[in-house]
Amino acid sequence: MFALCDCNNFYASAERLFRPELNGLPLVVLSNNDGCVIARSEEAKQCGIKMGDPEFLVRDQINKYNIQVFSSNYVLYGDISERVMSNLGRWFPRIDVYSIDEAFGWLGGVSDLHHYVPEIRRSVISNTGIPISIGVAPTKTLAKLANKLAKQNNGVLVLDTPERITEAVHDFPVKNLWGVGQQYFNKLKSLGIETAGQLREMPELWLKQNMTIVGQRMWNELWGKPSISIDNTPDVRKGVSVSRSFQNYIVNPDILSEAVSMYACRLAEKLRKEKLHCSYLQVFLYTNQHREDHPQHFPSKTNKLSIAGNNTNDIVRIATQAARELYKPGIKYRKAGVISTGLIPESELQLNIFDVYDGGKKDDLSKTLDLINLAYGRGTIRMASEGYRKTWKLRHEYLSKGYTTRWKDIIKVK
Repeated sequence: MFALCDCNNFYASAERLFRPELNGLPLVVLSNNDGCVIARSEEAKQCGIKMGDPEFLVRDQINKYNIQVFSSNYVLYGDISERVMSNLGRWFPRIDVYSIDEAFGWLGGVSDLHHYVPEIRRSVISNTGIPISIGVAPTKTLAKLANKLAKQNNGVLVLDTPERITEAVHDFPVKNLWGVGQQYFNKLKSLGIETAGQLREMPELWLKQNMTIVGQRMWNELWGKPSISIDNTPDVRKGVSVSRSFQNYIVNPDILSEAVSMYACRLAEKLRKEKLHCSYLQVFLYTNQHREDHPQHFPSKTNKLSIAGNNTNDIVRIATQAARELYKPGIKYRKAGVISTGLIPESELQLNIFDVYDGGKKDDLSKTLDLINLAYGRGTIRMASEGYRKTWKLRHEYLSKGYTTRWKDIIKVK
């Protein structure tokens, strides 16, 4: 049996965790630069706020219903997510973290699921404060389906018999089925297939011919035949990136270099955290494609490192040099980013016979920076090339505190 554990309105729940006075009030979380709505509480949904709504278009609704607004605080969300996944890991012999707020767990050998699963939910809520819903079924697709229904069923739904499965899929909208995108939905709708139950009654061969192997797997999963295994050995990452939009347009090459330098520092930190070295480093710049009155420029440059690395000195040097080469006078840049590819685990690093490796001291220095910034907060020690004023930084007018990651923001109980 598979269990899909999904945090309810995760970003909104994380914001409420340390602000209990917000419980019951409508709340939204905005994307980078406070642009669009990326998370909503149930109360905000009832106020008519839709996912992806630009903030400036729903500002009147926000004021009318006194909706609480937060800038995205990914450091907080990531830390809370680790706590939730750690708690879930105590209950499952195998677990597959699917996203920041979802995880599949394997429940083989558990006999009394109707008692065991609610205990998992109570434990996670008690230990983390984050509400979750759990759907259990013989396959991942059915577990996803059960999870959606569980949100309307006290947070837990177990589909452990053919009768319960048939009842669940009978009226379940096919557009909400895992694996059915807009293109497949349009095709199915044109044929009069609007529920998962109707889709399940179609011949297996028809799904394979019209929806490829994906559709065939979905059909088998809807009949309780596992076709998607649990993955407890995640694939090696293909790339790591850091990119941000600027609060204001950048026209100065020095300021642009500062922004790229900061992104490169963050990228190097990510690589070291995951014990990876990169072989290729790409820098890209974007203008605002929605402004027809601005000259457009979308350059990028990829550098190959003679020896794969992850130390801050080399990553920043290569990235800032590339940014200056890409810069074009008179262009208003809106976004920049740094991408590392050709990733190699630290334990498998190979040196170059034709190039002397001088990264030892730089590697040690970078690791020391990580330890200091971990203890005293990110940015306590940073590269001078990042600049000081950072007028280009993201707009974060509604950013919450780092309750779990910054000493000065830890809540004090008197």
